[in-house]
Amino acid sequence: MTETIAHSSAWEWLGFRLVDEAEGMATVEMTSREQMANQAGFLHGGLISTLADSAMGRSLRTIKPEVRRAASFDLKLSFIASARIGETLRATGKVVHVGRRTCVTECRVEGDRGRLIATASGTFMVSREKQQTDAD
Repeated sequence: MTETIAHSSAWEWLGFRLVDEAEGMATVEMTSREQMANQAGFLHGGLISTLADSAMGRSLRTIKPEVRRAASFDLKLSFIASARIGETLRATGKVVHVGRRTCVTECRVEGDRGRLIATASGTFMVSREKQQTDAD
């Protein structure tokens, strides 16, 4: 896997790792830590949402012409199961629709042994690199 862009400092702080990417797809994982627990002792749902949003945003970086900027303006997340502290979560984002200025994505967040934690969908506003033509 080739790194195409630098990760944000938020990714470093949260411990997100890019583990796979291909055209229209990216997989990001994290291992939850004690500081990430909610009052019930499970991983805070906002962090699951952040992981899903990051995987979907990263999946947009794999399409052509290249996406320079992507900002989610619609995010829907459905929680299926609680994530345990110490568990490694893997979010796989996929591009569903590519428009000129907006793109639609979906994501699956899984825990240990592929246990489904959450599903998500998102709509992103994008700006792209200009596509080169033979006339350029």
